[in-house]
Amino acid sequence: MNRVVRFHRTGGPEVLSLEDVPVPAPAPDEVLLRTRALGLNRAESMFRRGQYGIDPVFPSGIGYEAAGEVEAVGDNVTGLAPGDAVSVVPAFPMTEYPVHGEHVLVPARAVVAHPEHLSFEEAASVWMMYITAYGGLIDFARLKEGETVLIPAASSSVGLAAIQIARMVGARAVALTRTGAKRRQLLEAGADAVIATAEEDVVARVRELTGGKGAELVFDPVGGPALADLVTAAAPGATIVLYGLLDPAPTPLDTGAVLFKGLTLRGFTLFEITTDDTRLRKAVDFVREGLVAGHLTPVIDRAFPFDAIADAHRHLEAGGQVGKIVVTVAPSDDAAS
Repeated sequence: MNRVVRFHRTGGPEVLSLEDVPVPAPAPDEVLLRTRALGLNRAESMFRRGQYGIDPVFPSGIGYEAAGEVEAVGDNVTGLAPGDAVSVVPAFPMTEYPVHGEHVLVPARAVVAHPEHLSFEEAASVWMMYITAYGGLIDFARLKEGETVLIPAASSSVGLAAIQIARMVGARAVALTRTGAKRRQLLEAGADAVIATAEEDVVARVRELTGGKGAELVFDPVGGPALADLVTAAAPGATIVLYGLLDPAPTPLDTGAVLFKGLTLRGFTLFEITTDDTRLRKAVDFVREGLVAGHLTPVIDRAFPFDAIADAHRHLEAGGQVGKIVVTVAPSDDAAS
């Protein structure tokens, strides 16, 4: 049998369970993956609670990211063979291909061979965070050398990925975090400066750091009331990319600043990239080249065993992590029996 993560009602981490289901067979254009590590994201937490953009269908699987070995391939699949070490790009709804389990099906177009120097834990943490950051900073905003990007929730996996990508292209990364508790870790992670939003005047600090000009790019997963300061801190002609809604409170928007500063405010999800084959290939190539060159290095906060999947979700929701939370899936000789 084959253990997968499921839940039968929305709620907290306690609704998750490991359930035995038959090992599936890949259909045409599908790959059967024996997982070795799973990546955790805020998307899974929101999906589990019924607060995501798509609703679970019960009993519901869960999970966007995994790394492991190809077990079998369906018809029409080329370039992949049993035994290949691969990882999964989030390019599908969790309602169709939940990947948090021991043996999971994934569409072949979402399976990539990651750089060989990565561990399975690192490979499971790569694609969601780096493609999200690449999409917002590079594919859409065209971040350039010498420009300044503000990165709220900078200690998240996507925040750290954005810091690394900004430095990779020669831009200036200003990390925003609620208190100064993570200041040292963010500077060590590559941030050029850190602003503690609950302790400092965000607008004044951005003006100080940019010589009064403001930031050319804001890459924000939070929204809510704090977005007002980011609009004020943005430079004329700046772009504000909103890629999450961690704060669901109403956002007071200074429409005058948006108008007269000529700002672009735009929502973004990585699925704009991963559902477009051409943009997906460019994103994967960009990230892979950065990983191989050492410009991009996955930061793992903590690894949990598969049996402790609910504890991993609790740790995610506690909000104290710096980097990616991963779940390890131990090899099992009888997992496919």
